[in-house]
Amino acid sequence: MTDETNPANFRYKKGGDHSHIKGWGIDADPKNDPTYPMKKRTDEETDGYTWDRPPQQEINIEVLKSVERPNITSVFGTSVPPKGLSGMIRRVAFKYSENSYGRWLPLVMADRIGELEGIAEDLKRGHIPNLFAERGWNAEWKYNRKNFLIKTAAVIGVTAGIATYLLSTRCKCEEDEAQQYY
Repeated sequence: MTDETNPANFRYKKGGDHSHIKGWGIDADPKNDPTYPMKKRTDEETDGYTWDRPPQQEINIEVLKSVERPNITSVFGTSVPPKGLSGMIRRVAFKYSENSYGRWLPLVMADRIGELEGIAEDLKRGHIPNLFAERGWNAEWKYNRKNFLIKTAAVIGVTAGIATYLLSTRCKCEEDEAQQYY
């Protein structure tokens, strides 16, 4: 598989009317440039990229790629391939553009679910995870005790509120069902 991009694709082509873009050319005046006159203007940054593409890494796992990219990058991570419920959520998220909430919110949710899947996997193997150390709570307790206690109280409060709401609606449903039988 070859990379369909080349250095010419990254060159800035001066010209054209961009006045319809709000803020375009705001840095065109060198006296309004905070780096002026310290920066030596050579315009090398507009010459494009000049590297050779590294050889393609062997693809022996499922690799999710952006819809904006026509191919897979030369190198990619292989430590955590998508699997389980979090993997299914990631596959759905990668169907959306990178600038979409439909992509990033599911990826954040998949991270949280992946964490729970990892804890369940540890327990299945007979390993009890040390959540205090793994989540940094020991350091939080040592160096940021006040905020740690505030966050803990907030989580307990929200959890208690949700549990109370769910139990109260469940009780109402059971009462309604009981009244139907009488």
